[in-house]
Amino acid sequence: MDDRNRRLNIVLALAVAAMTVLPWYRIEGGFFSFGWLSDLSGASSAPALLQVMLFDRPWLVPPFLAVLAAVVARTLADPMRRGKLLAWSGAFGLAYLVAEGLAIGIGGFNWTVSEALFGALSDGQPPMGAGAVLAAISFLLIFSFGLAERGVMRGDAFVVSTIAILVFLVTVFVFYPIGSMFVGAFQDVDGSFQMAGFNRTITDASIWSLDCVVGGVRCGVAWRTLFLAVLTAGGSTALGLAFALIATRTRFPFKKGLRLLTVLPIITPPFVIGLALTLLFGRAGVVTQGLSSLFGIEPSRWLYGLTGIWIAQVLSFTPISFLVLIGVVEGVSPSMEEASQTLRAGRWRTFWRVSLPLMKPGLANAFLIGFIESMADFGNPLVLGGSHGVLSTEIFFAVVGSQNDPARAAVLAMVLLCFTLSAFLAQRLWLSGKNFATVSGKGDSGAHIALPRSLSIGLHAVVIPWMMFTVIVYGMILFGGFVKTWGLDNSLTLAHYSKAFSITVENGSIAWTGVAWNSFWTTMEIALIAAPLTAAVGLATAYVIVRQKFAGRNLFEFALMMSFAIPGTVIGISYIMAFNLPPLEMTGTALILVACFVFRNMPVGVRGGVAAMSQLDKSLDEASMTLGANSFRTIRKVILPLLRPAITAALVYSFVRAITSISAVVFLVSARYNMATSYIVGLVENGEYGVAIAYSSMLIVVMIAVIAGFQLLVGERRLRRENRVAGLATRSVPALAEEKAA
Repeated sequence: MDDRNRRLNIVLALAVAAMTVLPWYRIEGGFFSFGWLSDLSGASSAPALLQVMLFDRPWLVPPFLAVLAAVVARTLADPMRRGKLLAWSGAFGLAYLVAEGLAIGIGGFNWTVSEALFGALSDGQPPMGAGAVLAAISFLLIFSFGLAERGVMRGDAFVVSTIAILVFLVTVFVFYPIGSMFVGAFQDVDGSFQMAGFNRTITDASIWSLDCVVGGVRCGVAWRTLFLAVLTAGGSTALGLAFALIATRTRFPFKKGLRLLTVLPIITPPFVIGLALTLLFGRAGVVTQGLSSLFGIEPSRWLYGLTGIWIAQVLSFTPISFLVLIGVVEGVSPSMEEASQTLRAGRWRTFWRVSLPLMKPGLANAFLIGFIESMADFGNPLVLGGSHGVLSTEIFFAVVGSQNDPARAAVLAMVLLCFTLSAFLAQRLWLSGKNFATVSGKGDSGAHIALPRSLSIGLHAVVIPWMMFTVIVYGMILFGGFVKTWGLDNSLTLAHYSKAFSITVENGSIAWTGVAWNSFWTTMEIALIAAPLTAAVGLATAYVIVRQKFAGRNLFEFALMMSFAIPGTVIGISYIMAFNLPPLEMTGTALILVACFVFRNMPVGVRGGVAAMSQLDKSLDEASMTLGANSFRTIRKVILPLLRPAITAALVYSFVRAITSISAVVFLVSARYNMATSYIVGLVENGEYGVAIAYSSMLIVVMIAVIAGFQLLVGERRLRRENRVAGLATRSVPALAEEKAA
């Protein structure tokens, strides 16, 4: 009882402080500037109590009643009555804050039904601030404590609170923005409901036209995007499988170099490969000019269109497919392949009928990732698309271009979301009800059979030229930063690096005078903040999914994984529509970037945590509980030390993605918080290719250093299979029995 009272006292104190001390509404200069401390009675910095008393905002009274009810519940001795009152007071307080925040905007009521019931307001309210946010969290915890005292989740308040907080965060930062985007598709510029904009966009011939099928010039942007995504997913999956087979089933002498080439595109900003292809095959590119001078071939613009985008995307996404597939290829049981050969099947038949079908989950996942990444890709289509736009670029120009049509952007984002969710659900349906397990607790001896000779030759014929092409592309990336003006003046210079990252000493102090330093430090700061938050939220979610049983767990897990299928472009436009106005106005701040990175990259941390936690026997938790530890102490002392590789993987992934992301970030950056990728896109649009490549090269070096540091800390997992059959055959049965007894 003492523990329950202690934590309830803390939460009640926080709730009281939120409504009597902290500014209830958003502070323009920022909460952490602490300028509000000198003017607590001001309209913008007053707490809720003063907002009611001095500024005629009676709608803030009910939260005080909810806190009062929780205080009354604190005095009750009966745990069931106490828990019931706590749960109802917390639920009412939270629900009222959400409804009030959505219903009342800057100019008054947002809903006509509210105005009809209560009359027009003389004044509205600004966006929610620190006080309102802390009060909402306090009510959520009061609700959780009430459920725990009534015996939910065996009365474990930490587990109930964790589940409640995760559901609340996912609702606010995933489903609320998506819902706002859907609502925005049916709104006029003044916020009124109207279907004209939606009907005009959804029936636009430039989106759905099939002219290319009947002999026309081109199809609509939706079909172009879908066709490109299917081609990219197919190409990257096929090449990823080829790389995985070469790395695991052959004696290829350059396997370490192959693995290095698969890492480089992951840590490369997404449009840099498109830029390198321009330096090679553009009208002033090395190859184009060489062919023109040697054979008189007229330079053309063949690279600028779907062909160039496809090449760049396959180069970019093949490494991800390889990383997905290499574990699947290694996991195919050698004993199954040996059984096939024992039944007189040849190598080709064994590979086609046994090995390849067991790789279906990996192939489906690799195809899905390639499909979604292609749909969401923004950088490569921006650099290489020319007049052949795709949905991601059309959404961007609908928001920031001369159109300035948010409703059109929302409708296009809905189309993009429908494509990706359809692929996600189709993959789930294809794999559902099928068992592909090949690794069990039993020993699995033997070695994988060699690939069919014709297949091995074909794979080498594809992989080796692709490796050479990748090396050339990255050579262009490195070399392009040291050339004055590509195609016009190829003399070597350090001017681009000097312009981007120059440092001078003024009055005895260091001055970061390079044009790129501001966005570089902003990117590092936000990435280092987002990475641990992403890992924490992902692993907490994994703990809830693996270790706890509660109503709606499968739906909760599916909803989290579905958020992975939401392209970054859709996330960006939905965040703009959700958080550009009250109740939560975050646009132009670092907070919106951090939130975007955390909840965009969270599914990867969840899957990594689920995989790692599934290997930990539940008896470890039970032993800790038996010795008197609670859930929080068990997680801190037992589970987390065993999850260090998963934690490190989540940190590395989220850090790299925060630096290289562009599809969502391009909508969310501001003059004060400008991310590196957005800044580089601006350089490319201005034709400053040398500075853009120099900046990208610096980012690649920084990320390689960070990943190498994490690799040294974690080490490398090695799978070893031993064939002990020959050794066992030479030893006598008594000797084996004697060894077993010993």
